Amino acid sequence: MKVLRFLFLFVFIFSCSKKENHPYTFYYWKTKLTLDKTEKGVLNKATTPYLYTRFFDIDKIDGKFQPVGTITKDKSFETDKQIVPIVFITNRTFLYISKEEIIFLAKNINDLIQKKSLEYHLKTNNEIQIDCDWTVGTKDDYFTFLKELKKISGKEITCTLRLHQVKDKAQTGIPPVEKTYLMCYSTSSPLENSDKNSILDVNILKSYLSKINEYPIKKIEVALPIYSWGIVTNYLGKHKLINALSKKDLENPNFKKISNTEIEIQKDGFYFGNYLNKGFRIKIEEISDEQLHEVVDFLEKKITHFNIIYYQLDSKFVTNQNFDL
Repeated sequence: MKVLRFLFLFVFIFSCSKKENHPYTFYYWKTKLTLDKTEKGVLNKATTPYLYTRFFDIDKIDGKFQPVGTITKDKSFETDKQIVPIVFITNRTFLYISKEEIIFLAKNINDLIQKKSLEYHLKTNNEIQIDCDWTVGTKDDYFTFLKELKKISGKEITCTLRLHQVKDKAQTGIPPVEKTYLMCYSTSSPLENSDKNSILDVNILKSYLSKINEYPIKKIEVALPIYSWGIVTNYLGKHKLINALSKKDLENPNFKKISNTEIEIQKDGFYFGNYLNKGFRIKIEEISDEQLHEVVDFLEKKITHFNIIYYQLDSKFVTNQNFDL
């Protein structure tokens, strides 16, 4: 009888114990590497030893491959974290590309990563992450590029994975990597007239990822959004984005409140570095703790053991944020 009581107590305690927190870190997506006091403090508390850092973009301009927005470094950028270099490549870069051009592209990307790592004394690890929104028409050449980059660099090559690439995996294909980073944001376009949160609508995400447990690559890390922005709409229904706005920015005597997240401008003037006219509307999109918890709870039922990478490390987004999910 005592044994049974002990077993019952053990099962009860185990079932009621706090669920495991996911190790986390951040993406760093600024052109100039610099860290203020807040960002340094938050990064030091991150529970994985990495900082995922964008080095440059690659685009095809007038038929030529061009690095865009290559990083520079400020002396304030000091961290004990290992840097994971990231290169964003536009999908059109892989349109009408030859095998020779793929090899050329892989070699030059690897060379530029090495050059910047040495120039800025960055402690990089053995991984290069490629971010590309590949499609059915570019998948074969993109996948060939990933293999060539692995061969040339001798490093582990990983890549980002967007929601539609999971849902439509039969068409978009499975990248030749051992680890992917699932981007749990950008569930719709912010430039459409919609009442949904374009950064993250949890119901849309769940519909796209309903079969993520069947995805052939089993090592999946999870990228979660902590950024925000304001969507400005003019008289013609045209939209533009103002980065890093939050609901507290709507507190202005020249703004008429329409809802908890939307205002109408009552007086022409400069707002948030932009000249905006009377009648223009600003809608705020930001992410709540509840949304992030709901996403993590959903994914825990689908994916075994994942780390979280928050997008992105910026004092505007990390202040008073809870990262233990």
